[in-house]
Amino acid sequence: MNMTHVFDEILKHNEAFVANKEYIPYQTDSNPNKKLAILTCMDSRLTELLPAALGIKNGDAKIIKNAGGMITSPVGSTIRSLVVSIYAFDIKQVMIIGHDHCGMSNVDNSPLIETMKERGITKEAFETFDSDDFDTARWLEGFANVEESVAKTVASVVNHPLIAKDVEVRGFVINPSTGELRPVC
Repeated sequence: MNMTHVFDEILKHNEAFVANKEYIPYQTDSNPNKKLAILTCMDSRLTELLPAALGIKNGDAKIIKNAGGMITSPVGSTIRSLVVSIYAFDIKQVMIIGHDHCGMSNVDNSPLIETMKERGITKEAFETFDSDDFDTARWLEGFANVEESVAKTVASVVNHPLIAKDVEVRGFVINPSTGELRPVC
């Protein structure tokens, strides 16, 4: 299936969705009902499973997703999203949710970088980013243990100078097959 076909298929579905007013059950405002933010992985197995397993409905929480559900920088977009959620949307609790069998576990960034080069990313492009303050290879690293990764991310949020101390932050791991949630910290 080529990319244009996927886009066309999505646009056709969207046109019918709007025409049939299928959006009505999802209408809510932007303030999360549960005063909750969730940082989790972008894994496609979690798209519907995670909210269903947590009993989260549209409008209940701010859900922030990235590769591995990790915070890799104290000034990156993930922490920015959490800071904005806390102060603009009155978030009181943050859940960090990793998952078993994550694609970021034991990631070897060398093949990833080679694939980038094969797809046209030049040496100069890498050099543009690599500096004393930034290392592309390190930025693309994963983790060896999901529980340790979750605990490290929780610590990054709890200890961040722009996160209020009255925000409760907890870490969990979800099974991407069953939805079972287990506390980490």
